[in-house]
Amino acid sequence: MQEQMITRDGVALYARLDGMADPHTPTVVFANSLGTDHTLWDPVLPYLPTGLRIIRMDKRGHGRSDVPDGPYTMGALVSDAEAVCDAFEVKDAVFVGLSVGGLIAQGLAVKRMDLIRALVLSNTAAKIGNPKLWQDRIDTVRAKGLEAMADGILQRWFGKDFRESPAAAPWRDLLIRTPVEGYAGVSAAISGTDFYTPTSGLRLPTLGIAGSHDGATPPDLVRETIDLIPGSRFELMRRSGHLPCVEEPETYAELLTHFMSEIGHI
Repeated sequence: MQEQMITRDGVALYARLDGMADPHTPTVVFANSLGTDHTLWDPVLPYLPTGLRIIRMDKRGHGRSDVPDGPYTMGALVSDAEAVCDAFEVKDAVFVGLSVGGLIAQGLAVKRMDLIRALVLSNTAAKIGNPKLWQDRIDTVRAKGLEAMADGILQRWFGKDFRESPAAAPWRDLLIRTPVEGYAGVSAAISGTDFYTPTSGLRLPTLGIAGSHDGATPPDLVRETIDLIPGSRFELMRRSGHLPCVEEPETYAELLTHFMSEIGHI
């Protein structure tokens, strides 16, 4: 394991490498959702094949990364991910992005095709929500904090059984530890993003993953985005919500492993 702080435009970004250190090893880059950090992927990693180089990061405003004043732009989030990839000499990686991480994945694939050979777009879309929805959330988090919003967010994140189990508690705690400025800043970036046109121009292997109980990016929305990319494949996880990597990590890892095998990445 290797940890690194990478500074871009005055913002220090936390990144972590697990598995193989050689840059020529098959690489997987993970980008997580709003209100989580790089540990979102902890449940999945034990089920992935050995021999991979795995890179995770905390986007600005989250986890161990700096929390600059918002609002943030999607361009800044994409450039942050680009800086992390360049720092680790990433080439031809599989990039797995969930929710806003999926928006970052789409933007980075358009900008730097040399970094990415294939995409996994999980519980995401080319456009998520609308400006009013996001402004309402920004106003609420600034006025009341994330504790007041947590129950509603967890309803979108998880199916009922998981949400009402003790296993949900650490994820609620992670959410409410997110800095308000970071949550609001990334919300503003999502609000201003519409990738329908650039994503429709992508030509690379793509796997879409949706959760049947996802209250943030419903399956039809995910499928609509995946269908923009010719030759892409869509998988529905039938017992999961917005974070299927947490609810069903073994199944999620199986989908990733099969896709990577299918495209010759492993």
